[in-house]
Amino acid sequence: MGRLGVLKTYKQYISGKFPRSESGRYFKLESPDGRVLASLCQASRKDFRDAVVAARQAQVGWAKASTYLRGQIIYRIAEMLEGRSSQFVNELVQQGADLSEAQAEVAATIDRLVYYAGWSDKYQQVYSSVNPVASSHYNFSVLEPTGVVSVLAPEDGQAATLLGLVSVIAPAIVGGNTVVVLASRRRPLCAISFAEVLHTSDLPGGVVNILTGDRDELASHFASHMDVNACICCSPGDAPGDTLANVRTEAAANIKRWSTMAVPTGSIPRRKARI
Repeated sequence: MGRLGVLKTYKQYISGKFPRSESGRYFKLESPDGRVLASLCQASRKDFRDAVVAARQAQVGWAKASTYLRGQIIYRIAEMLEGRSSQFVNELVQQGADLSEAQAEVAATIDRLVYYAGWSDKYQQVYSSVNPVASSHYNFSVLEPTGVVSVLAPEDGQAATLLGLVSVIAPAIVGGNTVVVLASRRRPLCAISFAEVLHTSDLPGGVVNILTGDRDELASHFASHMDVNACICCSPGDAPGDTLANVRTEAAANIKRWSTMAVPTGSIPRRKARI
């Protein structure tokens, strides 16, 4: 008799831990040919609130960390991802990518992390300034983090996998922010595996929190939560018009920074994004 494989249950990543959804709900992920790949937690509003609390608690310490230290930690994440690259290539293939595309995407993801790690201690030099004043004193413009950022990760298309996820996380955390991310419902495997990479790196718990579930159910909460300072909606063209409109309205109601973001899919970003 052949051996039965162990069907993995992927949990959420909140505050450096891997809890199940408080609702007890889950959904099964199927491959393009109909095979069940894994079971994943379906996050609830309570899970999102818990993730925001964790992100807020971690944000002060992460913002106080030196830019050099943040760059070193992001570089460490790239190192850990490099060591597990074959796993991520396999997961991308299981979700429908061909082998060459999967290998190129994992390599591009590692390169993107290294890119932001290198830029971490240079943003201040490039984007801050000494402002002219009419008296005998100095006036400086100094960059500051936004705070807690909620992110609706890319849901469909080429960006809705590992590269798209890292492309929205890296520019946020390099600036001293903490994030709560809702991973793609269609292709979530790499998101929780990436959480395992974060967990074994030097990243403090709560800086990155990753949920899996339905965008339509959680999108308005990502925009309306009063302790979230900014909301990013990726691939807005994939969302129904009413969902996107609700997100925009909820964010405006509490004067939250809100933006849509098209994720670049090349080897490195064309511009130096920073939140």
